[in-house]
Amino acid sequence: MRLLLIGCSGFVGRELVPMLLEAGDTITLISRRSGHPAGLEHPGLRCLQLDPAEEASWSDPRLQSALAEAEGVVNLAGEPIAEQRWTPAHRQRLQDSRLRTTAGLCRAMASLETPPAVLVNASAVGFYGTDPEQRFVESSPAGGDFLADLCSRWEAAATAAPEATRVVLLRIGIVLGPDGGALGKMLPVFRAGFGGPVGDGSQWMSWIHRTDLCRLIIAALKEDIFRGVYNAVAPDPVTMATLSRRLGAALSRPSLLPVPAPILRILLGDGARVVLEGQQVASERLPETGFSFRFPGIDQALAAATSPEHR
Repeated sequence: MRLLLIGCSGFVGRELVPMLLEAGDTITLISRRSGHPAGLEHPGLRCLQLDPAEEASWSDPRLQSALAEAEGVVNLAGEPIAEQRWTPAHRQRLQDSRLRTTAGLCRAMASLETPPAVLVNASAVGFYGTDPEQRFVESSPAGGDFLADLCSRWEAAATAAPEATRVVLLRIGIVLGPDGGALGKMLPVFRAGFGGPVGDGSQWMSWIHRTDLCRLIIAALKEDIFRGVYNAVAPDPVTMATLSRRLGAALSRPSLLPVPAPILRILLGDGARVVLEGQQVASERLPETGFSFRFPGIDQALAAATSPEHR
């Protein structure tokens, strides 16, 4: 399958790109970074250094040619949500990196006589807002906070794709992997014996192992049964306290030293809400597709992410 990938040069892309290449797909990877991801060289991989949030990038002949040839598109573009304070400038970057990229992509697709057959576009479980008790599924309404509004607008931008394009929206939970994301930041602390829950530990963590997310993206690209919105989460959401306790057990380390909420708010401002508040999310639609998780439980996921091969 000929693919155009956007926002796939980081944490998720480090596993997704090799999986696609191993399956025989050919890839054009669009990234603001130069060179191949993690030094990956492959005859089926071409990298273009462009900023997809800039309108001018979609006039670049190389990108136009790659999009015209593509049978499928994966769009995971977006500035990280919870890595710095939500200043007005950073809020704008959070929006532009998602909305301008997706809008530019869909306009470019609409200009083609034969657009790509499928678009797999990221969203996030932040769509639902936060709640300490409610359980959210795909049919649940959007929340009312900044992230919920951003996700709603992001999904609306993706559904502007041409009618001939099958659109799959993945509302992605916390992605677990050993070399990035939330777990990547937690592992060194826990291995040193200083780990513990963030805040009071009661907030829900709806998660998915990176391998399963990549497998889900590939299934959504290649299986016509996938259409519309899916919650990309494992069937075993846990609280932050449980996640910390299980991670400590997986590493044979204590997990007793919590990170106080006020300290996190000082460091991240409004961005702290992403880790101090959560949502319990499940998928009612994924079982209908026959998709099977390789890591359905948190213990399995943490065992895989903390295995010696990843140290």
